[in-house]
Amino acid sequence: MNTDSYFCVSNLSKTWKNRGGPAFTVDFSFACEKGTMTAVVGPSGCGKSTVLRMIAGLTEPEIKPGSSLRPCIILDGRDITFVPPGKRNIGMVFQQPALFPHMRTDDNVAYGLRCRGMGREESRRLAGKFLEQMELADFGGRSPSSLSGGEAQRVSLARTLILAPRLVLFDEPLSALDSSMRRRLASDIVKMQRSTGFTGLFVTHDIEEAKTVASRIIEMKAGEIVRDCPSSEYEFE
Repeated sequence: MNTDSYFCVSNLSKTWKNRGGPAFTVDFSFACEKGTMTAVVGPSGCGKSTVLRMIAGLTEPEIKPGSSLRPCIILDGRDITFVPPGKRNIGMVFQQPALFPHMRTDDNVAYGLRCRGMGREESRRLAGKFLEQMELADFGGRSPSSLSGGEAQRVSLARTLILAPRLVLFDEPLSALDSSMRRRLASDIVKMQRSTGFTGLFVTHDIEEAKTVASRIIEMKAGEIVRDCPSSEYEFE
């Protein structure tokens, strides 16, 4: 494992039991360079989302049974393995947008900036720029309840990217959308990744979606990596 990479995960492990199934252990090591997008694919329950939760700090990793190697997460030269989630400078886009219903759309996007001390006028101005990039320029004053599922997810993406996180984690962000909106939002993610240069890890069970958004695909089964290759070379077996 190249620990000199921009983002490096070593010996990331967690043991749990799926409902109605046998216990198994996630064992994940991975490294990538800045500005790249990697997709993690595999069936439901294989451990994809657990990996993201450990990276984000929402689930604490363990030492793998029978091993003495400790888990390690290094991001931009900093060991964040046991750093609190809010201090990791990691953004996360979930399956559901979870926008604040009492805030207008631009204030949802600007929320993180306001938490960092930026004034309302300046934060709304910057939020407007991000909404424009997401083709939602006229949506700033609207209520989240008036947005479609695809529009709300694009707002969620803008809310994440406006903080310029060192790493963006995507946990099946398109799975709740219809096929046409999934294709459009996948295209939006590709466009934003190219324009802002963020580093991303994208979890999905959809192979075509993975090949659209990422240049590299990691396949997991029962907690382990079984394939790691360029997306152009990946073929479903």
